[in-house]
Amino acid sequence: MSEASVSPVRTTCPYCGVGCGVNVQPETDGSFTVKPDKLHPANQGRLCSKGMALAETLDHPMRLLHPEIAGRAVSWDEASTEVAQKLKDITAKHGPDSVAFYVSGQLLTEDYYVANKLMKGFIGSANIDTNSRLCMSSAVVAHKRAFGEDLVPCSYEDLEQCELIVLVGTNTAWCHPVLYQRMVKAKKDNPSLKVVLIDPRRTQTADLADLHLAVKPGSDAYLYNGLLAYLADNGHTAAAFVAQHTENSEGAIEQAKISANDVVAVAEQCGLSVEAVSAFFTLFASTEKVVSVFSQGVNQSSSGADKGNALINCHLLTGRIGKPGMGPFSFTGQPNAMGGREVGGLANQLAAHMDIENPEHRELVQEFWQSPRIPQQQGLKAVDLFEAIHEGKVKAVWIMATNPAVSLPDTNRVREALEKCECVIVSDCIANTDTMKYADIRLPALTWGERNGTVTNSDRTISRQRPFVPAQGESKADWQIVTEVAHKMGYAKDFPYQTSLDVFKEHATLSGYKNDGQRCFDISVLSGLSREAFDALQPMQWPLKAADASAIETSDGSPEDYMETTRLFEDGLFFTPSRKARFISVTPTLPQSEASHEYPLVMNTGRVRDHWHTLTRTGISSRLSLHVSEPTVEISPQDASSRGLKDGDLLRVHNQLGELRLPAKIDQGLQQGNVFVPMHWNQQFGHSATVGNVIPSAVDPFSGQPESKHAVVEIEPLNTIWHGFIISRRQLTLSNTSYWHCQKVDDAWYYALAGDQLPEDWAGMSRKVLCGEGKANWVEYFDSARQTYRGARFIGESLESCVFVGPSAAQLPETTWLKQLFTQDQLTKSDRQSLLSGKPAVVVEDTGKVVCSCFNIGEKTIQQAVQTNGLTTIEAIGKCLKAGTNCGSCIPELKAYL
Repeated sequence: MSEASVSPVRTTCPYCGVGCGVNVQPETDGSFTVKPDKLHPANQGRLCSKGMALAETLDHPMRLLHPEIAGRAVSWDEASTEVAQKLKDITAKHGPDSVAFYVSGQLLTEDYYVANKLMKGFIGSANIDTNSRLCMSSAVVAHKRAFGEDLVPCSYEDLEQCELIVLVGTNTAWCHPVLYQRMVKAKKDNPSLKVVLIDPRRTQTADLADLHLAVKPGSDAYLYNGLLAYLADNGHTAAAFVAQHTENSEGAIEQAKISANDVVAVAEQCGLSVEAVSAFFTLFASTEKVVSVFSQGVNQSSSGADKGNALINCHLLTGRIGKPGMGPFSFTGQPNAMGGREVGGLANQLAAHMDIENPEHRELVQEFWQSPRIPQQQGLKAVDLFEAIHEGKVKAVWIMATNPAVSLPDTNRVREALEKCECVIVSDCIANTDTMKYADIRLPALTWGERNGTVTNSDRTISRQRPFVPAQGESKADWQIVTEVAHKMGYAKDFPYQTSLDVFKEHATLSGYKNDGQRCFDISVLSGLSREAFDALQPMQWPLKAADASAIETSDGSPEDYMETTRLFEDGLFFTPSRKARFISVTPTLPQSEASHEYPLVMNTGRVRDHWHTLTRTGISSRLSLHVSEPTVEISPQDASSRGLKDGDLLRVHNQLGELRLPAKIDQGLQQGNVFVPMHWNQQFGHSATVGNVIPSAVDPFSGQPESKHAVVEIEPLNTIWHGFIISRRQLTLSNTSYWHCQKVDDAWYYALAGDQLPEDWAGMSRKVLCGEGKANWVEYFDSARQTYRGARFIGESLESCVFVGPSAAQLPETTWLKQLFTQDQLTKSDRQSLLSGKPAVVVEDTGKVVCSCFNIGEKTIQQAVQTNGLTTIEAIGKCLKAGTNCGSCIPELKAYL
């Protein structure tokens, strides 16, 4: 390998909206090392556990490598012709609204742009929506109503310049770990900095908080209306700013007082003490530099847009916006949710932050694209889109880089819709997602490490994703796939793109087309970038202006050539028709699902620290699967006690929509009457573990965002009469079990099992699962007295799989030593004997559940080090074990061991 080929590649992490820069170092043995980019403004040399493990997920065992039609491998020419013909035939027969695209915040901006252009400008329908609808659309509505445009005013550096951070509906420590660590450092550097957490759960983020308000689920708008009324009544207002730069303040305050006229009423509505509410109101009122961070706990609600505006109202009333260390700050979920919003990825948008229901905007975009048509009204939002598929109104859907069979609410109905749909086209890099099983046409797309383009993070910073590995198989960039289909549909001259740069330059040009300062989003100074400048492009925040007249022609892509915009609204001008910010009058409403005698528990959902979305990437990393190894239903100690439950009991979580089957986990941080279930698991990784099975399709009336964080359920024990596990080098297809989940371990897959019926023949069932119908080198042992069974399959001298079954989980052996056997090329005689005896030949140290994923440090190792060495600080643990010294997301857990 030449010296040039081992130079590090600067690119951007493909996970959350923080947008961390990473340096990927190709090694001489063909592997890669991923390290944080110390120069990237988003992460400044930090990287979370998921980012640190990126190199482990590059070689996916289930990669989609070739186009397929009805399960038959075909050429790209045949595949793109078939897609084009299907879209043309269906639109000719049923009209343009009979087809739809469902795209993703995982796409690059260039992919998003071309898909949006084809659907809205040439097919002529606005039926293109994105999975950002599920996480960010309520924030979009709140921004547009208040500011006139979907604008995030803050920058990450405001987190370090403020005096108070209010975290609303965000477990930042786990969902945005790098930003959480920036807050930790800011608080350490400035001990007077205060942090308030507003969240029904006491999450890991509460470790940083000076005040935790465990609000009644869904009551956020009551709290913020109460704060608005308190600020107005007690003179904590920026009167001049409000008079000169805002409108409707009196109406919003009057409406707020109707629902929350005093601290006592707010406390009652929110399930808080009067003292806690008073403390928050006093702290907010008396602190000038306040950043209010809000995320999915606010957005994923049937009144998420109103909650966002209730929060923004408080910043407008106090003038705490457009200045260092101040402002409402929406933390984005996906790596390019904002980039998708820039190019009109949502069904109610047009490209370049224009609105589809604005006639002037429609005319401008159609003129720029020279397109034959443009839709006159917004298209179907995600939940309505899949309902239209179910009803047969939408007859063809093209799904790109997302997994709606897992991520949408009421997933059973979504799966029914896909099953019924006349034509399902799926572009993805993975062959076996829950959604892919419904695809009539499968198109192999590029994945991280192969893609070349741009993404935009939560604080408007555009960064480059650069390729460092060749495309696998016949996979192509999504923009290329859409372009080829557009050509086959007769639009070749309108889609002339040869590279992602061609797309980016058109996107940048449109952002400035007839803009004249009317729209904030403007990156048109980048429209003349050369190939070299695009390849060298450094992270920068929009809107952008050229530093001087020659910058466009001479730029090497560095920020010095442009004037970035770190913070919006510093001039007090907004992007409404009046150029004033708008207060929005908010009438608080509670979630649509109410607890009842039949379904008495409120279920919340969310991420875990080391996994991402639907596990298609992180699920293949053994390191990332160690911290939270299985889906659980977290229950308060009070609810567990009243129901006679203990940790590990298998439960059935159900409501009128469906059910989940999960082990119980007792969590001191949950309120009585509440449960929590993680969102990641699916049919690839668990039986009845898809949380969307029990999430209703309630949506915000303004944004269409689902109320994914609120469902009402009942729980009851899952009847089982046997428990077991399988460890296999292959992923397996399981049946005849009441419960299973799988987890990636080193060189193998681990399956936990349970059943409510005894098979007639343990050996026959085990051999069928592990060996199929073929012959195998098989050893087994059945203890009739204890009703336990053990079996193992060998290929040569190597252990290929093993199975252990017994009447209860307590009778099964500890698995650490068994998992280690799969790391060996061949087993010794004593190892084979240990398999049948169920006891290790040599005692293997059990380090316990992994707490620090960066350095693979288990809880038992930490406990022993603390006790043996008398460790009393996080720094001491870090010096002894390295735990907590990298991404820092394990620090809240480390503190518990002290």
